Amino acid sequence: MPEIYGRNLDLNLLRVFAVVAENRSVTQAAARLYLTQPAVSAALRRLNTAVGAPLFVRQGRGLTLTARGERLLASIRPHLQALVDAALEPPTFDPRTSERTLRLGLSDAAELWLLPALLRVLEREAPRMRVISIPVQFRNVAATLTSGSIDAAITVADELPGSIHRQELFWGGFVCLFDPRHARLKRTLTEDVYFGHEHVVVSYNGDLRGVVEDVLQKSRRVRCSVSSFANLGALIDGSALLATVPALVAQQLRTVRPHLKTATLPFGLLGAPMELLWPAAVDDDEACRFVRDQIAHIASEVVPRSRQA
Repeated sequence: MPEIYGRNLDLNLLRVFAVVAENRSVTQAAARLYLTQPAVSAALRRLNTAVGAPLFVRQGRGLTLTARGERLLASIRPHLQALVDAALEPPTFDPRTSERTLRLGLSDAAELWLLPALLRVLEREAPRMRVISIPVQFRNVAATLTSGSIDAAITVADELPGSIHRQELFWGGFVCLFDPRHARLKRTLTEDVYFGHEHVVVSYNGDLRGVVEDVLQKSRRVRCSVSSFANLGALIDGSALLATVPALVAQQLRTVRPHLKTATLPFGLLGAPMELLWPAAVDDDEACRFVRDQIAHIASEVVPRSRQA
């Protein structure tokens, strides 16, 4: 602990001292401070002891400062006002001039649809703000948020501590992504055709199970398992493999490879809601709130387009 915090001095005594010095009266100072006269007198005695010298002497019916008291008052007066201003003035945040760096925990799916759009918004509205993207997923997001290592997260989540706020962004459906030059699917994809094809899956466990196996308890013919959605477009491109991906991810992958197509799955697979999560400790942080508002707006804009894809 720095030495200044370990010294035996209650900083509130300095406020009492300053008010007594202004009024040259314990009685008047007590009235202004909403304290009793004995409480003010006791505070002055404690401060005299801490300083090691008397700060006031009695003059007539009032008090006058000693030389030591004059020096102390001159030293603390500007700092006391600065402390009051710091405590009572509302925070000021201007996105145009803010140089904050925010750490966002993003699932790999969220990084694809959110991060490019968020960076464009920041370039326009907050050109000096920066973002650090941290990979998270539903298994580790609670620990990452409660540790204070990120300012917000965008992912699906299970149960979370009460200290984490959450805002639902949308329910993300899944589609089947494929290369029509090699996987020649009919307009209506049937279960027999779907399960008859080979698949590439995304597995956070490093195994051959993906969302279909976990949710529907049905096994596919898995040729390849990867740890994120980012490279699925390259794996599908030029192959007969199918990939079951969130609709927003498919939309982003097709912006790079527009020849890829999507098909409606032959079974219901709604998944879980994509949520915006943040620690209660940054709920009133203006920079964090600004970025959270931008994220929510981007989500509201991008979801209708994905439903039309």
